[in-house]
Amino acid sequence: MWRLRETPRRGPKPTLALDDIVRAAIEIADEDKDLAAVSMARVAERVGNSTMALYRHVKSKDELLVLMSDAALERPEPLPADVDWRTGLTIWAGAVLTAVRKHRWYAKLPISGPPAGPNNLAWFDSALGALSGTGLPEEAKVGIVMGLMTYVQGEIRMGLDLAAGFADNPDIFRQYGATLARVIDPRQLPALARVLDAGVFDDVGNFEQNSDQDFDFGLQLYLDGVAAFIERVS
Repeated sequence: MWRLRETPRRGPKPTLALDDIVRAAIEIADEDKDLAAVSMARVAERVGNSTMALYRHVKSKDELLVLMSDAALERPEPLPADVDWRTGLTIWAGAVLTAVRKHRWYAKLPISGPPAGPNNLAWFDSALGALSGTGLPEEAKVGIVMGLMTYVQGEIRMGLDLAAGFADNPDIFRQYGATLARVIDPRQLPALARVLDAGVFDDVGNFEQNSDQDFDFGLQLYLDGVAAFIERVS
């Protein structure tokens, strides 16, 4: 990701660059809207080389996925200089959501560790920077940002899965509520019964709009906790 590997000095000059491979893999995933569509053979065909030629630059498909995860997430725009930490993190979280929605397959990428690539670290740095005026110790800032990343990534992954189910069956949530109403005994599941009585599942309206509202609701709850923490330790 950081292009730190030494370029072989012997032999003919390579006709294929690592950036070409990663770009082709992203194009395939975007076109098919599916990470499973990416294979070393398809990428090799796209760049007009043999599969074996790819392995001079990428050790495995798993390594290719890591490279895709960084390249697809473009560098963040600088946060406005005059905003408070809460506004900054709200802008940051919304920008992550927008960036990932450009590549619907992104949510299917495996997460095997903390941010490591140049683009991912730029996002990490941006969120940490939003907390620079809080007076918090650096360890606390990292904990807050990692928790925020967990929330944002979780919401994105669940949201995209639910969106796919809604696209297949726009009536899925009303049917869900109707099914629960048939099987739930208020004496055994009283809290859920009250949710049903309130008609929460009767009409979900515009799914994407509601998803954005749910995302912001959960985000503000998380930031309420951060605000309470800052007040407690300051």
